[in-house]
Amino acid sequence: MNEKVKRNGSSSMLELATFFVGRAQCGIDILKIQEINKQTEVTSVPQSPDYVVGVLNLRGRIVTVIDLGLKTGLSPITQNKDNRNIIVDSMGEHIGLLVDEISDVMSADPSQVAPPPANLGGIEGSFFEGVVKTEAGLIGVLNIERVLAENG
Repeated sequence: MNEKVKRNGSSSMLELATFFVGRAQCGIDILKIQEINKQTEVTSVPQSPDYVVGVLNLRGRIVTVIDLGLKTGLSPITQNKDNRNIIVDSMGEHIGLLVDEISDVMSADPSQVAPPPANLGGIEGSFFEGVVKTEAGLIGVLNIERVLAENG
């Protein structure tokens, strides 16, 4: 995995925005995130999959918001003041990932990213590119394209 992450020929550190889905700490490559915002007014979408919370209007752009806990097989996100939408761009569409709470931005050397276990804290291992071990525990590095590509 050492050569997987090269940033414009300069630094090879992987910057992860970390967050919680239930008690599982996950991270996404910060370069894949458009923005992080508080949950705003979401309009439900009839007959959508159970993990689709709804859609919101973000400065004139329609964003589909999904419950990352339901989508990854964990418990649903408990809606409260700590929830955030992590807005990512997936195949030209803005998607909001509803998470329980945001944690820190951390740097990891790509050589320290280990292959993901088959099951990480109840989440299907196929949703992850790998894991980073910290003093506090494991952070699952989410493969957002794989999460959004899977139906179910």
